[in-house]
Amino acid sequence: MDGQKFDESTRRRSALIITLLDPFSLIEHADVTDVCMDESAVSSDPVIAFLLDEKVVKDWCWITFKNMLAELQVIYNLSVQEMNIRLSSLLKVSSKLAGLSKVLEGIESSFRGSISAMTQDLNHLQESILKTKQHLEIMIWCIRHQFLENVRSRYSEFASWHSSVHERKSASLKRAWLDPLNRKWESGEQNASSLFIIDALSNLDAEQGYNGRDEEELKSLSLQTNNGNSFARPKLHGMQGCYPFENLRSAVDLLFLQGNPHLVVAKQAILLYFLFDRHWTLPVDEWRHIIDDFAVTFSITRHCLLESYVFYLLDDHTEEALKEAISLLPEIAGPTMHPKVARTLLERENPDAALMALRWSGRDGGATLVSLGEALTAVRVRVECGLLTEAFMYQRMMCTKMKDKKHMHASDEAKEQLDWLFWVEVLVTEICCLCIRRNLIDRMIELPWNSDEEKHLHKCLFDFVTDDPSSAVGSLLVVFYLQRYRYNEAYQVDCKLQILEEDFISKSQIDEISFKMKSVSHWRKGLVERGVELLPDVLQQQMKAGSFSETGSENRPSKSDLPNTQEPILSSLLFKKSGASTRGQWLCFCSTLARSVGLSNVDP
Repeated sequence: MDGQKFDESTRRRSALIITLLDPFSLIEHADVTDVCMDESAVSSDPVIAFLLDEKVVKDWCWITFKNMLAELQVIYNLSVQEMNIRLSSLLKVSSKLAGLSKVLEGIESSFRGSISAMTQDLNHLQESILKTKQHLEIMIWCIRHQFLENVRSRYSEFASWHSSVHERKSASLKRAWLDPLNRKWESGEQNASSLFIIDALSNLDAEQGYNGRDEEELKSLSLQTNNGNSFARPKLHGMQGCYPFENLRSAVDLLFLQGNPHLVVAKQAILLYFLFDRHWTLPVDEWRHIIDDFAVTFSITRHCLLESYVFYLLDDHTEEALKEAISLLPEIAGPTMHPKVARTLLERENPDAALMALRWSGRDGGATLVSLGEALTAVRVRVECGLLTEAFMYQRMMCTKMKDKKHMHASDEAKEQLDWLFWVEVLVTEICCLCIRRNLIDRMIELPWNSDEEKHLHKCLFDFVTDDPSSAVGSLLVVFYLQRYRYNEAYQVDCKLQILEEDFISKSQIDEISFKMKSVSHWRKGLVERGVELLPDVLQQQMKAGSFSETGSENRPSKSDLPNTQEPILSSLLFKKSGASTRGQWLCFCSTLARSVGLSNVDP
């Protein structure tokens, strides 16, 4: 709308309306839709005839709005004391803006469902009016508190505040967990290493188009202070590059003069975060009344207030802030709790608090399908808390739900199948990586993995032993197959490990490591040979000759998937050649090996 050239007749008609009609009597005494949109309504009175034309009313709204902008701009450029004297004028303007917005709502209601230049102009004007009104309401609150000039900040200067935020960002990057596959799983998901405030401001960029507005529109809303270039930083770095805001006035201008006015609640939450950041660590009596008054003025609930506070505390990298955030978690717990709360607590090495946050959210039981990022966090938290079996059951449940999800179009089935397999890959690989790091592989290989999960477990463990042949991970992978009576696969893995170990020993200059590796290799080889001996002679010969391949071994389910069919067959093979050995003794023998993480300490 800005820059639109009105012809003389339109200006005269609009001026006539303003002169002869109380602008807001239209709201009080008539339905805008009935008056302006009724094509059958006619009148011989020229004034009434003008009112029956919706374009005239729209033009009148635009001219009135521009006059209000000019009035506001004059007041906004005054000193704080002078603005305080003009508060009554600002309240009247706010009331008039609300009236204009109601007039436009009435006109827009008759255009719903249609797309035209008129509807676009109306939407544009309505957004501009709402933004101006929201900005004005925040400005009135700021004027009443004198823009916090009489409330000290915990930062001596802006440079120290900026340095503190930079330190928080660096700490967040250092503690962030790496993606196990080094790839994105959801294009819209925020990076785990970013702060809550950065995510919030980035969402404003993405959803509101802060950088998409043209220069003419910014000029038409030139209500920001003349003492600073408020819009320069977001045009260069986006909204996320604007934090910390230079002062309260700059924060209000940047947040409320741009973007979608329907996200006013998110903007208020960001401003609250700014206030907490400005005052935290100072005596609470100095600033608590400011927060309380802000909440009362804008009808912000205690839950939303505490939520913004917790977001700030979790962004603050100090231990004091973390302890206070954890103490407040029960008060913001619920289904609406941000999933990043648990992820941040985990990154800050407090998995027990992260687990409680998941429990309180009610979304961690697998009853509903969550995003892959949330599922990954839930798996990580459980493993870090030592709940390996629960982590396994959770990933199985979530992958099954993903697999069974209904689709509206048959063409989506192939894509959905790939998505499900990707979930299995991500979650199983993460469990394996964490078990390697936490020395829990002996417990992990005893879980009832199915064939889809097993291939990722095999790949993860074998990739690790390829990078570090001196570890016991390879031997535990052999035990994984021996426990399932899959002697051919155990034999093949052992052969590959022998090659890796021989190459490593030949290059190693540490005799102690070489001796331990030889001891483990010798003992493992004997264990595999003992398992192979349980097979019929013909199968043994074929396997050693490299011509034996179990039918469907790559895709065959593990023993635990077929308890009533596979076990008896395998057991008969086992007892056929084991003589006095029993199945229980064999499982006990394999379990003992699996639990002896330091396999090199066992005497072969």
